[in-house]
Amino acid sequence: MDSSVASIMNCADQVIKGIPLDRKQARALMHTEAHDTLFLLASADRIRQYFCGDSISFCADINARSGRCTEDCRFCAQSGYYHTGVKEYALRSEEDLLRQAKAAEAYGAARFGIVTSGRGQEDPVQFRHIVSAVRKIREETGLEVCCSLGLLTEEQLNVLREAGAVRIHCNLETSERNFPNICTTHTYQDKIRHIRRIREAGLEVCCGGILGLGETEEDRLDLAFALQKLEICSVPLNLFTSIPGTPFAHRKGLTPMEACRIFAVFRFILPRAVIRVCAGREKSLRDLQAMAFASGLNGAMIGGYLTIEGQPPERDRQMARDLGRTGGEAGQDLS
Repeated sequence: MDSSVASIMNCADQVIKGIPLDRKQARALMHTEAHDTLFLLASADRIRQYFCGDSISFCADINARSGRCTEDCRFCAQSGYYHTGVKEYALRSEEDLLRQAKAAEAYGAARFGIVTSGRGQEDPVQFRHIVSAVRKIREETGLEVCCSLGLLTEEQLNVLREAGAVRIHCNLETSERNFPNICTTHTYQDKIRHIRRIREAGLEVCCGGILGLGETEEDRLDLAFALQKLEICSVPLNLFTSIPGTPFAHRKGLTPMEACRIFAVFRFILPRAVIRVCAGREKSLRDLQAMAFASGLNGAMIGGYLTIEGQPPERDRQMARDLGRTGGEAGQDLS
């Protein structure tokens, strides 16, 4: 057994014993050579199976209000700073949100997220409609309801919790060091403060990032260890997709195996979390999408990603069945 394989195995054993990796160990995993990468992925999947079992969590979301965002995130199709040709529309009706939630439940989602463009929820009328939609979805489906509504106030978070929302999404996106390179209209610390407010309101936090924004491997480790420190239970990992008209339009994404290696390292650092692959997986992973779930991941977003189409949900369900995975958080039947 060569030293690299032995080191990976020792790290996996250590994590399974409940001893977190240190930065040096995680960095070594990130630098795994190509000929040992499959062993790294298998070791991450061993950790996933030990802590999380064979269940896979499917979630879906809806772009409830699109475009004209006041933030300048340089990767985003919905920023009002750029001309991307994205479809713009005001808040969808409560009936439409409920209809889309029921469709998501029918094709296998356990969770449904209501997502709006913009910094927050300044319009009280629109916010009341969102709250009403959350309540209706909880009453008329078996879905857990999540929200991604920008930076919210303590009062707004409490109202959403009372309506039946269980989880609020707030991505860190990247490391604190790299954050100013991708956004200047709000800060990394704004995000941290929002996460604290979410927790104080008695809600769960969904928090992850985007891989391929020009970050270094150290930035990726910073993000993973920040999520560990924040004790995040749900970690969405998106793979950068270039959007024409944005400042990052000409940036290249990750290769499939590069992405899978990062997924695996995140599992070593976050052994108990639901880590789900989200936007960009069809384009970045191509024919190796199933490899994400053989790299330690145990969740996926299905049915599309706000402004980017996804593959048919049945293909994701079939992929899960082929991998021997069972239903996720809501115990849904994958057959």
